[in-house]
Amino acid sequence: MSIQLQDDLAHIDRILEEVKNRSLDFLSQLNELPTYAADQQTDPDALAANGLGTQGSLALFQRKYRKLMVASPGPRYWGFVTGGATPASIAGDWLTTVFDQNTQGTKGAGDISAIVEKETIRLLSQLLDLPEEFNGGFVTGATMSNFTGLAVGRQWAGKKLGIDISRTGMSSEIIVMAATPHSSVIKSLSMLGFGSGNLFKINALPGREAMDIADLEAKLMASNDKPVIVNCSAGTVNTVDFDDIAAIVALKKKYDFWLHIDAAFGGFAACSPAHSHLLAGWEQADSITIDCHKWMNVPYDSAVIFVRKQHDRLQVETFQNTNAPYLGDPSENFSYLNFLPENSRRFRALPAWFGLVAYGKSGYQWIIENSIARANELGQYITGSGTFELAAPVRLNVVIFRLRDADRTTAFLDRLNKSGNVFMTPTTLDGKSCVRAAFVNYRTSANDIVIATREMEAAYDFVLNR
Repeated sequence: MSIQLQDDLAHIDRILEEVKNRSLDFLSQLNELPTYAADQQTDPDALAANGLGTQGSLALFQRKYRKLMVASPGPRYWGFVTGGATPASIAGDWLTTVFDQNTQGTKGAGDISAIVEKETIRLLSQLLDLPEEFNGGFVTGATMSNFTGLAVGRQWAGKKLGIDISRTGMSSEIIVMAATPHSSVIKSLSMLGFGSGNLFKINALPGREAMDIADLEAKLMASNDKPVIVNCSAGTVNTVDFDDIAAIVALKKKYDFWLHIDAAFGGFAACSPAHSHLLAGWEQADSITIDCHKWMNVPYDSAVIFVRKQHDRLQVETFQNTNAPYLGDPSENFSYLNFLPENSRRFRALPAWFGLVAYGKSGYQWIIENSIARANELGQYITGSGTFELAAPVRLNVVIFRLRDADRTTAFLDRLNKSGNVFMTPTTLDGKSCVRAAFVNYRTSANDIVIATREMEAAYDFVLNR
């Protein structure tokens, strides 16, 4: 054993204590830490013949790279729908690393941490008021969740054509329809062989990102009995618009299509009695995407794919390891490596389990409704401002706006983000440049809105007078 590794094992308690202290230092300052790294310069190092050991590596990281760690888990980082990490989920994530399980099966010898995953899926289903007719599993994020749901839908569509796509390959006869899909859906179409340019676009309602149901039905009628996958948005990325799920489900009774609902963060509206109606009918979907490292506030990377249990065989056909007899018969032993894209998987369920058990339904209702309240406060400020204007109504937890002097929007956002006190992202809506603020972090308070609006005014004054 190398000297450095031997020394690390002998002093693991000291190492973990130092990691704990550095973690607490970051978390205790999170509200005041910058949301933007002004100094992004680093010099490359050569790999040394003899390592520094863990404590030496910690010291080097602190000197060289700590400055790059922005307050993305903090209360005023409103870009990319990035949730913070609750204390319970941090505890679960630390233990995930320590236990280092490869979550695959629920029976037999070796790692059986999938038992915890199945229990976590059951609890998550209860949080979201989904029936027990769904199986679920953890994947890396919404991209892989959408990929998985669409992959099983592709296998279903192949059966409609009398082919096994998992074995014989893709067919051009399958149609995928959507109105305002997330970019990860388009990426999944590329990876699955549909082709990213082969999406059948459904018209959106005027001034909305939601699907025009009449246009959907017209296109279903014109599909000439080809198998169809309908991708439904439960919270679009720009304006958190929801397709009319109940109306789509009604069409599903007339036309036989696979319904995939991308509810990456909008699915958590189910936690709020005042907003759960937005998801009416979603329990009739064939597959559903939920992103835990967004509004559930667990660390990256964590998402869930729900697929109806009646499609278990299709899911196994899509993802089973057909040439690995040592992995056993998937029909006899439930194993996630035959249900999901990855064979080897981190124990991602544990942080989510800790969060669900620690905070329960009332805790997540508070997180969801707190974010919505903060979004409405920012929206009210913008509505009353002579400088800014809303680009779309505040429907849930995302605010999209622009300057009334539209030509200054890009320069304004650059100045605002470089202040390091609040972070938002650029976007476009109806071809116009906008600014987008996404609220999902449990730490965000009314005082953070006050700080943000002050920084917005300062950034505008700077851009106006430079």
